[in-house]
Amino acid sequence: MRILVGLGNPGREYARTRHNVGFWVVERIALHEGLIFESPKTLEDFRGSTRFRLARSFDPDALLVEPSTFMNASGDVVTPLVRWAGVEPQDLMVVYDDMDLPLGALRLRPRGGHGGHNGMRSIVDGLGSDAFPRLRVGIGRPSTDAARHVLSEFTPDEQVEIDISVAEAAEAASAWLGGEDLEPLMTRFHSRWSQD
Repeated sequence: MRILVGLGNPGREYARTRHNVGFWVVERIALHEGLIFESPKTLEDFRGSTRFRLARSFDPDALLVEPSTFMNASGDVVTPLVRWAGVEPQDLMVVYDDMDLPLGALRLRPRGGHGGHNGMRSIVDGLGSDAFPRLRVGIGRPSTDAARHVLSEFTPDEQVEIDISVAEAAEAASAWLGGEDLEPLMTRFHSRWSQD
């Protein structure tokens, strides 16, 4: 099994904000694959926090997950879910926003620190490891303070750019969920993403 977690904040007021692009990637994959989001109560013998929703695929064997905790408590969901599934950290991929990347830029890495991102900090702390793949979606540098920036919505021009990036991120994450190894994926997609 592989687990793809998209990070965001719950609630309608946050749905279109920059901080929620991780949700958008997961939702795009679910829509493309015809998967329905369900309650975690459908997971047999799961004993962890049920503050998330999931879409289950059996071919390939995968879970698409959106924590419904706030960003800084994402590890409260991810850690028990990884343990329940009996998978290694490298079988988990987290998709999230990154304001250190230009708007729409995408970066796929096999591991790394949290980079100041509270959701990633929570997951790394919970797992006790940073050895899991991550796909970062650039939301651009703030002209105001960081907290205000991540909770702002994209302008119409920015939305066009981010929609393209979300589609590309969904394609890369889907390929990984389908069993493709990370190294060739990084080579293939980074060459595409680096083109002007």
